[in-house]
Amino acid sequence: MSARTLHEHPGDLAVCRLPAGAEAPDWATTHPAPIVSLTYTADETSLVCAASAVPSGVPHEGPFTSFSVAGPLDFTLTGVLAGLLQPLAEAEISVFTLSTHDTDWILVPAGRSGAAKEALRRRGHVVVDQS
Repeated sequence: MSARTLHEHPGDLAVCRLPAGAEAPDWATTHPAPIVSLTYTADETSLVCAASAVPSGVPHEGPFTSFSVAGPLDFTLTGVLAGLLQPLAEAEISVFTLSTHDTDWILVPAGRSGAAKEALRRRGHVVVDQS
């Protein structure tokens, strides 16, 4: 696995659990966020958005710091996430991952972002602050 460049994005994110089939709530897109993602399964709808946007009473986890892999990444690449997640697992840092057409995103608990950057850099990855 070759070294990768990751972009650390400003702003805390939350991962919300909405009822199955729920549509994107207006509040999810009214606050700036580096990524907003809505994912449907038969059992739930998951929403990633700015932590500051989440109203009280909405089940959620966070805050998270987000890192995106510099891309776009070719679809034939293998092991990109595995190579990035291994040092985080060894440092006992939990993750929430997302993939888009162009790249992969890694969310780590905001309180562990410094340790995450250190673990990634020890493996030769470059972390660039986007703020």
